[in-house]
Amino acid sequence: MQKILFVCLGNICRSPLAEAIFDDLINHKGLKDRFLTDSAGTGAYHVGEKPDPRSIEVARKNNVPIDSRARQFVPEDYEKFDYIVAMDQSNYRNIIHATGYKHDGLVMMRDYDDVKDSLEVPDPYYGGDQGFQEVFDILYRSNTNFLKFLTEKD
Repeated sequence: MQKILFVCLGNICRSPLAEAIFDDLINHKGLKDRFLTDSAGTGAYHVGEKPDPRSIEVARKNNVPIDSRARQFVPEDYEKFDYIVAMDQSNYRNIIHATGYKHDGLVMMRDYDDVKDSLEVPDPYYGGDQGFQEVFDILYRSNTNFLKFLTEKD
């Protein structure tokens, strides 16, 4: 079983949405038994909270179930997960800083986006609803390719 952790700053917008999309993809492909997923934030701002209502709404509009509670990334996650997927370069650096070294499976979400103009999944928190749909689209493309990478390497 491959274990994947999606990480953003507060764990209420991008990373729970990335986790939900990945879970939806593996469910539709009958691969649920091959993966364990979770999400976390490098900050403790929203620990215990549900995803941002706009993340929940964009997931609902795209028929993707989303159900998670925010938690903070901890160094022990390096031992638990095979892949740690950062949403942006700041969180990528925060993950390394928290542990003191780079995990072999630490990657950027947009490493798998075939339409990327940046390595960043933009943080939609301070923007409007359209930003959440844009993030959904980025995460859907990236997760589709990430899943393809994971299943083809086996």
